[in-house]
Amino acid sequence: MKTAPILLVVLLSFVCVSYCKDLIVGSSFNNRLIHQQKAEYNAIPLKKRVKEVFFSDPGQQIIKGIILRDLDHTDAIPSVTAGGVGFSYANIRLKSDRGSGLNYQIEIYV
Repeated sequence: MKTAPILLVVLLSFVCVSYCKDLIVGSSFNNRLIHQQKAEYNAIPLKKRVKEVFFSDPGQQIIKGIILRDLDHTDAIPSVTAGGVGFSYANIRLKSDRGSGLNYQIEIYV
């Protein structure tokens, strides 16, 4: 009887992990939001859309967290290709699934 609730929680966490295409690197807890941007691309049939986002802090503050939220819940692949947590700059690459667009909210914390 006690294993049923535990099994249910584990199953629900696997479902959430498999369907969420958000990327969270570092921490936003008790940190200041320094940059917020919405990255959008419309869909083109049979094409993958790629968007590169570059951020560099003029004050040379160290990045403590990056959150990339997929607002449309698609199968896009977000990644931090250079810099990121521990650096004062970040290069972010968003790649859509074939035939779908991109709609991401980008937040950077220092």
